[in-house]
Amino acid sequence: MTTTYLFYDIETTGLNKCFDQVLQFAAIRTDTQFNELERHEIQVKLNNDVVPSPTAVKIHHIGPDQFQQGLNELEAMQKIHALLNVPGTRSVGYNSLGFDDEFLRFSFYRNLLSPYTHQYANQCGRFDIYPITVLYYLFKNEILTWPDQNLKLENINACNQLADGASHNAMVDVEATLALAKKLSQDKTIWDFVLPYFQKTTDADRVASCDTQTTIQHKNYKIGVMVDGKFGNEMQYLIPVIELGSHFHYKNQTMWLRLDTENLRQTKSDTILETTWAIRKRLSESPLFLPMKSRYIARISEQRQTIMADNLKWLENNPALFHTISQYHLNYKYPEVLDCDPDAALYLLDFPTVREENQFRAFHAAAPEKKEAIALQFPNPIRRTQALRIMGRHFFDVLSEEGQAQYHKYLSEAVAGSGCIVDFRGEKKLTVDAALLELEDVGTELVDLRACLKSPGSLQMTLFGVNK
Repeated sequence: MTTTYLFYDIETTGLNKCFDQVLQFAAIRTDTQFNELERHEIQVKLNNDVVPSPTAVKIHHIGPDQFQQGLNELEAMQKIHALLNVPGTRSVGYNSLGFDDEFLRFSFYRNLLSPYTHQYANQCGRFDIYPITVLYYLFKNEILTWPDQNLKLENINACNQLADGASHNAMVDVEATLALAKKLSQDKTIWDFVLPYFQKTTDADRVASCDTQTTIQHKNYKIGVMVDGKFGNEMQYLIPVIELGSHFHYKNQTMWLRLDTENLRQTKSDTILETTWAIRKRLSESPLFLPMKSRYIARISEQRQTIMADNLKWLENNPALFHTISQYHLNYKYPEVLDCDPDAALYLLDFPTVREENQFRAFHAAAPEKKEAIALQFPNPIRRTQALRIMGRHFFDVLSEEGQAQYHKYLSEAVAGSGCIVDFRGEKKLTVDAALLELEDVGTELVDLRACLKSPGSLQMTLFGVNK
């Protein structure tokens, strides 16, 4: 099977992966030598139940004039899902594992498409140029001209003339990411070292084989350095850590205790939340783990290295408290959100059964007027609700009177409500009133968006054309 890379980028209505949506998708497929094979651009219409964030609109400049251009979300997600699931595809972006990939995961889930197959099925996989870039910045600095402020793609592009055009245009960002990958891969030593980090077995093996350890009460614990762009330039994107172990509740996750914070030595059994900082490591994702070798920790300031050494001694001298700290973080569970919205419930559901997957396929294949009857046969009420919402967004006219009434009720809550729709973390879905408040902070230049948000009547009826 031929392996190809699908470089992609998305522009969205906002940052909430559960409730916001893709407005623009761009991709370039290449072979493993970065020779272009094909390219794709998909514009997506704004769903009638989504209020765009003014902050996002200001960044990417996709505004009211474009909101009704392109494919509807269902059609767009089916095309994007197919692209990422071509056998042998490794999807790749810049900070894609920090944002884009999970955003698409929820978009697929919302549209009754498999949210995970592009990660593993048919020899598909993922990797992310952002953490790779961080490693080059740290250990092969001469390969690029580096911006002073941070490693955002737009700043690296400006310093190295990777692609022409405005940043936060999806295709421009794809072209810049592809050009960056070509430059970085010229140094095969780091490139061939870092790419296997995005395979679960290799990532797990590298952690397991770590030979830098410390001993606490006759037990060895791995110590190393986590590398992640989100740690920031001030930290040189590096944080020293000691292993706590595998999480008791979340599969494929290990927990690590940060070693360079002065507060750590102030920890008591009842202050663990306030005085310790645990880092969650998911296999094949950032942060990347390196053993605590001198060539790696040399990038950490002397002050932080001193704090780290003092903290390690303190942990060795307080084994009982270290055990208590470990148990706290290994047992920690995110607070349960009882009223999580169906479109945000991906992580709360079991994987669909074969029967459910067949029903999803039948729903998609059916003529619009037959979809509602199929949806009503879904055994899971959450997936049933999602199917009926798909119809409300894209096939409203063929819904039954009851279905239309239910969708109108949902729309009034989703768009003009008081913010009672929440995701699995308890974060609220953006409403018109909240967007207008956000608009005051963003600035006065978004006059077209302000006019849309303040249009008479409810937003979904006037701006997005849902008929009563």
